[in-house]
Amino acid sequence: MPLTPHPQPDQRSLRRGMVAGVGAYAMWGVLPLYFPLMAGAGVWEIGAHRVLWSMLFCGLLLALTGTLGQVRALLRDRGVLGRLALASSFLAANWVTFLYAVLTDRVVDASLGYFINPIITVLLAVLVLRERLRPVQWVAIGIAAVGVVVITIGYGTMPWVAVVLAGSFGIYGLAKNRIGRTVPALPGLLVETTALMPVSLAYVVVLGIQGTGTFLTATDATALGHPWHSLALAGSGIATAVPLVCFAVATRALPLSTVGLLQFIAPTMQFIIGVAVLGEQMPAARWAGFVLVWVALVLLGVEGQRARRRPAGPVPPAPQ
Repeated sequence: MPLTPHPQPDQRSLRRGMVAGVGAYAMWGVLPLYFPLMAGAGVWEIGAHRVLWSMLFCGLLLALTGTLGQVRALLRDRGVLGRLALASSFLAANWVTFLYAVLTDRVVDASLGYFINPIITVLLAVLVLRERLRPVQWVAIGIAAVGVVVITIGYGTMPWVAVVLAGSFGIYGLAKNRIGRTVPALPGLLVETTALMPVSLAYVVVLGIQGTGTFLTATDATALGHPWHSLALAGSGIATAVPLVCFAVATRALPLSTVGLLQFIAPTMQFIIGVAVLGEQMPAARWAGFVLVWVALVLLGVEGQRARRRPAGPVPPAPQ
């Protein structure tokens, strides 16, 4: 979601925001360990269940907190509703690609996608919003592009998982930014998942009719077996909504610059999990490409800090 600066909060709010922010990104960081538990279901079934259970869990949270009226307000605004529906298509592309990466041992590529996401966001600001970049920002984009080229040459193929993840998330963030910054995170996600619900529900129903679905019928072929497999599918809604709630708390309490730094917790954890836990290979070309991307991010971060001290507007933040 787009991030906005806020007035200076008190120390208690800062601590609460920091805990919430770290918690949100840490939960996103460990998702590569969660989704493989449902590997027997496959990418599309897991994705469909993630949409359905996220919608139900968001609706439950909003009902319990008495804030369903925020959703009704969104539904009455046709312009916002249409843009949220459009944003949901890029969110779906991002979710499916991430699931594919996790289930096919491409977690490191997924982490690369989220590392380069801030750079893609800045590039989209130039191409779509016609914003002007400072020289250091252009240098950062060039270095990141060279990093991707190095990985491509070393591997002999484009790291398309990273490119799709970064691109879909960047466009998703841009679409949300164009809607405006007044759309709350949880109601927005409920509307987006509701837009994806018909296709997701139809897919799950078809799987049930064909007898190929794994929900409530999981066998020993799944990692967890019945009934834990079904509970894990349902839990994907919680795994999606809870970090988002924590993120919303963090963005209200913390300065923009702090949240911008916290966003690298998730891809760093994913990178460590991919290399140290899942044993994905890191040949020299891959290391070189990642180092170039990290250098680009450092340049982008330093330049962003300097820009915030000047009267000029800040670099558009990366969506989360």
